[in-house]
Amino acid sequence: MTSRTLPRRSVLSGLAATAVAGTAATTTTSSAAQAVPAPSSRAPRGRKGRPNILLVVVDDLGRGEVGAYGQQVLQTPVLDRLAADGIRFDQAYATPTCAPTRCSLFTGQHTGHATVKTNADAGRGLSRDDVTIPEVLGRAGYRTGLIGKWGLGPERAGQASHPTEQGFDRFFGYINQSHCHDYWPTYLWDDETTVIYSENHTRNAVYAGTLITEQALAFLDDAARRDQPFFLDVSYTTPHAPNVHIDEGPYGDQDWPDGEKAHAAQVTWTDAQVGLLLERLEQRGLADDTVVVFVSDNGPHEAGANYDYVNAAVPHDADFFDSNGGLRGIKRDVYEGGIRVPMIARVPGTPGGRVVTEPIAVWDLLPTFAELGRARTPRGLDGISFAAALQGRAQRAHDHLYWSFDEGRFDEAVRFGRWKAVRLGGRAVELYDLETDEAETTDVAAQHPDLVRRAEQLMAQAVA
Repeated sequence: MTSRTLPRRSVLSGLAATAVAGTAATTTTSSAAQAVPAPSSRAPRGRKGRPNILLVVVDDLGRGEVGAYGQQVLQTPVLDRLAADGIRFDQAYATPTCAPTRCSLFTGQHTGHATVKTNADAGRGLSRDDVTIPEVLGRAGYRTGLIGKWGLGPERAGQASHPTEQGFDRFFGYINQSHCHDYWPTYLWDDETTVIYSENHTRNAVYAGTLITEQALAFLDDAARRDQPFFLDVSYTTPHAPNVHIDEGPYGDQDWPDGEKAHAAQVTWTDAQVGLLLERLEQRGLADDTVVVFVSDNGPHEAGANYDYVNAAVPHDADFFDSNGGLRGIKRDVYEGGIRVPMIARVPGTPGGRVVTEPIAVWDLLPTFAELGRARTPRGLDGISFAAALQGRAQRAHDHLYWSFDEGRFDEAVRFGRWKAVRLGGRAVELYDLETDEAETTDVAAQHPDLVRRAEQLMAQAVA
């Protein structure tokens, strides 16, 4: 591994101001946080007949923290407009924690089969046998990029789980899972080298989120000059703890705890970054040929004091903004609040304002993108393509969906149709009817022993 040192850099002009009022002067179009360019009526074809794909993954954003999902206080104008012009997935699922979601997302496997089943597994990362989205699309002629959080594998070049070893042509950001939440880092990865930032670990230095946006915009600029479709994953680390931000923006005058003001600022800032990406697509003539998918990696967090490396031991309460939208549980839970997440998509040339109620999981993204990109879908995936739903057609349903969480105790859940079964730490199976009890308040296992037996069979098969 080689490294290079850069001098301290100021926050990229415009990004903070676009996100929240009063942070900096803007140099990009100031409307980025106010509106999303309307999609064209022309279906996306992309370069060489394949659409570009922009995937934006955010960290610990609760389903209830987005206006399109019912939030009344936090400001998310870009995502709200994106949902109005595109597709809102009402029953989209990730896994209970960060690294397993990323593994499932990129490999098309749920946590019963994925290489990385827990955050603890993140240090090992993916294996060379894993087949990932960038590998699949790269073979079909796509240029591939990851900007931001990888969170999978050891920090050294050339190892099996390094992004450039897993099919990415371009990488900038964090590799290590714990390093991902150092918002003022002393270094970041640039392909297979590290960039050293001086005078960091202070809020007067380089904010990593700013660099992520800057590098993502540069990738889009480069893509506009190429006769080649692209797949770009932009993975922000916000609004994960620590609950601090470069500015409290419109929330600075609120009579709220410091952690809540900072958390709110993170949410709105992240929303604005999506606006900048969408605006750049429009500016570079890419919007009509680009499918955009936005998703969070798990339910909302409730953390603070264990992230104090920038003297920012400020707590955040997930109930303060009703971050899980009235669902039961938060991050690290296999109840709906821990795994049901906001997912929004825009497909130019298809009707906007749609709501997809069919359950969709992040492990469906690999086969979906493969179908859109006319690439060969690997065999043996847990995921199924939801390209039909993106295009306004009837969507094939999952037979079942499976989740597990193995940190301190082994929790698992399985959903089949309207039924959701939960087993915590090997105890008796709980059963919920999500059609009538979305918040999982009433365990009906005693009334449905046949469904409990089926759930136990599905759980056993999922880890076999």
